[in-house]
Amino acid sequence: MTMQPIVSIGKNGVTDSVISEIDNLLECKELIKISVLKNSDLSAKDVAECLQEETDAAIVQTVGSKITLYRFSKKDDIKHIQLPQ
Repeated sequence: MTMQPIVSIGKNGVTDSVISEIDNLLECKELIKISVLKNSDLSAKDVAECLQEETDAAIVQTVGSKITLYRFSKKDDIKHIQLPQ
């Protein structure tokens, strides 16, 4: 994927403000990429599982320190991602 991460998780980990930001981004974009920085005490897998639980998003993939999450948006004024059938 050529998508660039739009959220970074650092030494403070997954805080309430990070969860809120990711929740809002998922509602606006549906598909987002997150980077887990080297100074984080958490692995990308741990962060992905936590965010999945907190935001009700699906983990698309976790590769190295990058996480991709998806959640269908309830907004009508965005272009929804069309999945192949």
